[in-house]
Amino acid sequence: MTASFSARSRAIEPFHVMALLDRANQLQVQGHDVIHLEIGEPDFTTAAPIVAAGQAALAAGHTRYTAARGLPQLREAIATFYSQRYRLTIDPERILITPGGSGALLLASSLLVDPGRHWLLADPGYPCNRHFLRLVEGAAQLVPVGPESQYQLTPELVARHWDQASVGALVASPANPTGTLLERAQLAALSAALKERGGHLVVDEIYHGLTYGVDAASVLEVDDQAFVLNSFSKYFGMTGWRLGWLVAPAAAVAELEKLAQNLYISAPSMAQHAALACFEAPTLEILEARRAEFRKRRDFLLPALRELGFGIAVEPQGAFYLYADISAFGGDAYRFCQHMLETEFVAITPGLDFGRHQAGHHVRFAYTQALPVLEQAVARIARGLQSWRP
Repeated sequence: MTASFSARSRAIEPFHVMALLDRANQLQVQGHDVIHLEIGEPDFTTAAPIVAAGQAALAAGHTRYTAARGLPQLREAIATFYSQRYRLTIDPERILITPGGSGALLLASSLLVDPGRHWLLADPGYPCNRHFLRLVEGAAQLVPVGPESQYQLTPELVARHWDQASVGALVASPANPTGTLLERAQLAALSAALKERGGHLVVDEIYHGLTYGVDAASVLEVDDQAFVLNSFSKYFGMTGWRLGWLVAPAAAVAELEKLAQNLYISAPSMAQHAALACFEAPTLEILEARRAEFRKRRDFLLPALRELGFGIAVEPQGAFYLYADISAFGGDAYRFCQHMLETEFVAITPGLDFGRHQAGHHVRFAYTQALPVLEQAVARIARGLQSWRP
């Protein structure tokens, strides 16, 4: 039967972690206490002021389509946010509201990638990025990266891997799964390298706001023609509301709006009205307190895992992930994750979900659990290491 399905569909790889998540859920049903460190979703529920705004929107009957580019007042609120946080003047007309960050990626890839052309992407990286490119009949040119470049693309790597089919590069700062950042000067250098080759720079800034000890620079501070993907899911804690945005050059807006009209009509109207509360002072106070809590978790889990023997060569400055090398323990990462789940009921993500470069001996930990739970997880992992046989 699958032979009749499209080659496009068959080329999209599943999330390997989903099989582990299904097994984790089975174990929970059986009464086991599973600690979830595998899924990249904040454990905090959506902040109360945002929920209240969403409830008010429903009560007021805001359940119809909005314009394809989104509510004007939300686009204006985002532009004001850029002014306050980055000291940038962004015309609200350049902002499109999308169904999650995925909607922003769908628009950008549909606009910029023709069949047979590709973007350069860091390997390891978020898997959906390469799958979206395949969906629009393009491709991802995966570039192996490691600690020496903080798992990020560099101008030198762009020069080495650029070819006649290349049309741009997609980078993430902070990155999933590594949590590393691109500083302002690095973004400027990447921008220059791509402009020299006539390429587009697309930057995933979805984890902006979740940085520790440093504020992430926006690529728009150094390149007004870059495309920026962002989301209300991570810092703003609105994962299930499915809301994101795309900042694009003015010349691209009309084409993007046409795509949005055809691909999804508009982002969820109730979520857009709720998101207006994201930028109010009481909400931001809650979100900043949560950021401080994430930092405490990182500052506990990073040295604890290193002490157990996990290789984490670069200290992550953002997101809520630790990408760890398990070479010291031998064996492959997927079996390692299975072992930790079946014996100690700790769920973590195998590196296979993030690419191909040394993926077989890396795992990702998401520190999306409270400190006492993380402490318990470390104790279980330490015990699991004693029974692990490669």
